[in-house]
Amino acid sequence: MIKIAVAVTGASGSVYAKVLLEQLQRLKEQVAEVSLVWSDNAYTVWQHELGNNDYQHFPFRVWEKNDFMAPFASGSSSYNTLIICPCSMGTLGRIAGGISNDLVTRAADVMLKERRKLICVVRETPYNLVHLRNMTTVTEAGGIICPATPSFYSTPKTIDDIAYTVIHRVLQLAGLNVDGYKWGE
Repeated sequence: MIKIAVAVTGASGSVYAKVLLEQLQRLKEQVAEVSLVWSDNAYTVWQHELGNNDYQHFPFRVWEKNDFMAPFASGSSSYNTLIICPCSMGTLGRIAGGISNDLVTRAADVMLKERRKLICVVRETPYNLVHLRNMTTVTEAGGIICPATPSFYSTPKTIDDIAYTVIHRVLQLAGLNVDGYKWGE
């Protein structure tokens, strides 16, 4: 059983966060604990893109973005994984620069320094050279860049199905046993 922190930033792609949280709720027998932290813009983007405030209904503990008393803000905690979904390029840039100015970037710094899993579901297109260099820096520091780039092998039928093609990979990267399309299997 693992402990996972999820950070939701204000990048476009709230559907990815929604599908991730739904799947983590479904996988509760594999996950000891899920904690959430939201940027201010994450709520606004969710409401704009999904047309609701269902983010309030997930059964996970929510930490304020500046609450450095959250357990995953310290290397002494037993949190194994931080998933930033979607991960804005501003957040990625602060992580790459070692700037821990809020709970999201502090938790990312902790995951990197403790050699734990940091999974950044980056959401931007096209990438500029600064984005690419920040992705390289985070990767070289031990993080995993998992772009919100869906696959279509499974012939998804809905937007949630399309988002799940990315979230399936994220959950696998986090070490969870998940159902979903696997090439050639």
